[in-house]
Amino acid sequence: MSRGRLSGRVAIVTGAAHGLGRAHALYMAGQGARIVVNDLGGSVHGEGRDSGPAEGVAEEIRARGGEAIASGHDVADWHQAQELVRVAIGAFGALHVLVNNAGIVRDRTLANMSEAEWDDVIRLHLKGHAAPTRHAMAYWRDQHKQGHPVKASIVHTSSVSGLAGIFGQANYGAAKLGIVALSRVAMLEGARYGVRSNVISPSARTRITTSMDGSQESLLPPEVDGVFDSSDPANVSPLVGWLGEENCPATGQIFHIGGNRLLSIKLTEIVREFRVAGRWTADDLDRELSGNMAEPPSIEAFLGRPTLGQRLEELYGDARGAGQTTPHGRDGR
Repeated sequence: MSRGRLSGRVAIVTGAAHGLGRAHALYMAGQGARIVVNDLGGSVHGEGRDSGPAEGVAEEIRARGGEAIASGHDVADWHQAQELVRVAIGAFGALHVLVNNAGIVRDRTLANMSEAEWDDVIRLHLKGHAAPTRHAMAYWRDQHKQGHPVKASIVHTSSVSGLAGIFGQANYGAAKLGIVALSRVAMLEGARYGVRSNVISPSARTRITTSMDGSQESLLPPEVDGVFDSSDPANVSPLVGWLGEENCPATGQIFHIGGNRLLSIKLTEIVREFRVAGRWTADDLDRELSGNMAEPPSIEAFLGRPTLGQRLEELYGDARGAGQTTPHGRDGR
């Protein structure tokens, strides 16, 4: 492969056998990075193991003239995550980029969710981000202490499920929002060593998104050649590669990206401040907060889609003005 913007960089990409992870691995290799393709090879629900898919992606990279090895380490196992970092350094002499991408889904409403369904999703997503990050950070800290310059990058994968919430995904959403906090702390602690940490929330066609609703027509590839495929996972990968570049300025950022649309998100912004003379009373809270509370974020805003209210307004605006009934009841309620 010709020299690119990631030449000389070594990257671990977890969950890299399919979908987003595969796209990231191929893109970064195309930009000159040497890649550790990590994947257990299980199903979208975390069942089974198969080394074939990860090795297939590594072979695809090598066939294109790049350098890659496959890894079947369990990233949610503390010691296997440590071994994954060691394997990358042993194979390529260094580690510069960690792309935490591995994940599964076990969707169910909270009232019906089993303990195993909660634990398995939290384990792979949250611990599966934390364990490789911990061991990569230790390596970069030691490099810094030895006087070696460090320009390292961690890219964490969150989701609109964590940022806005999705029905039936309490386990997945909790893990994905926890990843945002993990990235923030990694940014604060890693700054002294030369480590940057950022979060992406991707919107793309993957095994996870199609498993949520196999009928999502917006995720299907276009039927006409040459038409931009807005759900292609490869649309996300240039951002991941850019975040992994040696001199990328971004750290502590949250980005939502899908198709040709990129959002920069500030998650913990103070919306309003209220004060009273002394201790708050229930009457104070009635007076100050009623009608003044922040609106929760909508998933439609992240996905660039109209909300239900906006769609009803577009479809039945005249009827609503005349006080007529819509298919959702009087005035759309």
